[in-house]
Order: sequence, then structure tokens, then C-alpha cells
Amino acid sequence: MGKSSEIKLLGTAASPFVNRVQFVLNLKSIEYEFIEENLFCKSELLLTSNPAYTKVPVLFHENKPPLAESLIIIEYLDEIYPDVHQILPSDPFERAHNRFWANYIDTTFFPLFTEMKRIHSEEGKEAIKKQIIEASQFLEESFVKFSNGKAYFGGDDAGYLDVVLGCFLGWIKFSEKRNEFKVLDEVRTPKLLEWTKRIWTHEAFKDAIPNTETLVNFYMMLQKYKP
Repeated sequence: MGKSSEIKLLGTAASPFVNRVQFVLNLKSIEYEFIEENLFCKSELLLTSNPAYTKVPVLFHENKPPLAESLIIIEYLDEIYPDVHQILPSDPFERAHNRFWANYIDTTFFPLFTEMKRIHSEEGKEAIKKQIIEASQFLEESFVKFSNGKAYFGGDDAGYLDVVLGCFLGWIKFSEKRNEFKVLDEVRTPKLLEWTKRIWTHEAFKDAIPNTETLVNFYMMLQKYKP
């Protein structure tokens, strides 16, 4: 188990990308120090530790250079703590397949929610909703394939894709309420809907998923400071 002085995580509670690193730290029972970052008035620590993107999360481990980008951090943690709750599968083909769907989630699925915030016409919003629903059905199919009849993408317990998709559940719920539609439901995505209930109550996830108040406050700040 890592000591709190060994690992520090720079981030904000409303960031799903920070949350996914927290999930992995919790799954592996790694103690860490959380450093809260104000993304609307970025600290010198963030600007110097991730000058290329000036984004969170950033991981600090002992005297090594800081690490940025959530998926890179997750794989690093999995490699330095290989004996506690392996996140990525050991088989190279399965690992590659996991990475493919992680890329789909990060570059195709979740960006649709960001796009919907930018669109003001009802016609445009309905078109984006349709794309989100279609993408969620692809994820339903991938869940059936990866879980092989078990509770999680990772099988009997949470793994890589559970972490990658699970970090967005708070924002998905927020978007559903704000835009009056269902991303996941009993008809189109019954397996994923059951999976979400498990994630919300999983010991490693439940305290790291931001609550509605945290997301609303962050969203209001985004609206205030957006270009």
C-alpha cells in the first residue's frame, strides 16, 4: 500500500478524469493526498507540472516527474502496484480491445454531451440525443461481450472499462435531468442500467462520484467563465 507522502493527486472533484484516477487508487487501496485545483484560476503547481495542457489530473509519485492524462496515470498505477486489483487484463489482445473502447468512450461518446451544451436549437439537441443513444447501444453490446455474463466489464469486479466509463455517470445523470431524456434505460440498455446501479454502490466508486450539487456548481462556473 502506498503512503500518503508518496502519492499526491492534483485535481478537482467535478472532473470525471480525476475521478477515474481516484477509482483506481481506491480499488488498489493506495493512500494518497488530494490537492484541490481551481480550474478557473489555475495554480502555479498545475501550470508548471502540466505545461503542455494545463489540465487535471496530475499525479505526483515520490521524486519522479509529474504524470498527466488519466489513462496514462491509470496504466502507471496498474504497473507499479501489479499485485493488488489488476485493472487491465493480462492478455495482450484483451488489453488492446479494452483500450479501443476506452478511446471510443473518451473521443466519441462523452464529447457528445459537451457538444449538446453548445447547441441551442431544439432540432440540434434532438440530433445529438439520437447520437448519444446510438453510442450507448454500442456500449451495451461491448458490455455484454466483455462481462461475459458477469457483473462488470472486468468480470467479477471492476476493471479498466468500468473505471473509464464509470467516471462519467455523475455527468450523464446530470445531463439526463437537464435535457429531459434517458441515456440508459430498461429497453435499449438493460445490462448497462444494472451495471450503473452496481457502480453507484461499489466501495471504490461511491465516494468518488461527485454529487449533483458539486456538478451544478461546476457547471455554473463553466457558464460564467466560458469564452
